[in-house]
Parts: sequence; C-alpha cells; structure tokens
Amino acid sequence: MHRAFALKLSSTLLLAALASLPARAQEAEGDAARGRTLFQRQCQFCHQVAQPRNGVGPTLQGVMGRAAAGVQGYNYSPALKGLDQSWTPDTLDAFLANPTGVARGTRMVQRVAAAQDRKDIIAFLAAP
Repeated sequence: MHRAFALKLSSTLLLAALASLPARAQEAEGDAARGRTLFQRQCQFCHQVAQPRNGVGPTLQGVMGRAAAGVQGYNYSPALKGLDQSWTPDTLDAFLANPTGVARGTRMVQRVAAAQDRKDIIAFLAAP
C-alpha cells in the first residue's frame, strides 16, 4: 500500500516538474512579449524598433550582430565609437545592466537592473 502511494506521488511530482519546463525555459531565454512591454515603457522614448529611424538614441531594429556604433547617420558618443564589439545577447545584457560601466562616457545612462527584465528586452530585440 505504501509503495503504491509513493509511486503515485513520485509520478505526480514528475508530471508537475515536466509541466513547468516550458515556463522555466522561456524564463531562461526571455519572454519576447513581456520584453516588448518593457521596451515600450523604458526604451521607446529614445529608441525605435518598428522603423529604421533614429531618435534620441539609434534605431534598435536589427541590433543583434550589429557593431556597437553600427547605425549609419547616428551621432554616437566617442565611448560607443570606441567600443570594439558587436551586440549579442551577452554584450547587450552587460550594457543594459550598466551602460557607463561598459562604455564610460556613453550618453545612455538608463539601466535595467533586473536580470529577467534584461533577458525579456533582449528576447524582444532578437525576435524576427
């Protein structure tokens, strides 16, 4: 009797763990829909993604894989011009966490403190 109960309990726990995998995987990768909302609240005042138009900040349309100062026609700070890197999920994460720590003298001072918020914004920017 006890063994049957333990087996049923183990099966139930296993199913519950498996059911949570998609949510946990999405959390690890970032939620693009949530990232869109965060972007609209925190980033869109300065940056565009829907159109390749520069504003206060450069357009972020197609930002993944682009050089840090890679938008033609945008007047980047010397700090970004001197940053020898391309935007990847890792480089964007570091920059969003502490822009002035990555590129001292950058004009971008808005930080995204929460790691999950950064993952979600990055997932939104990486979405096709």
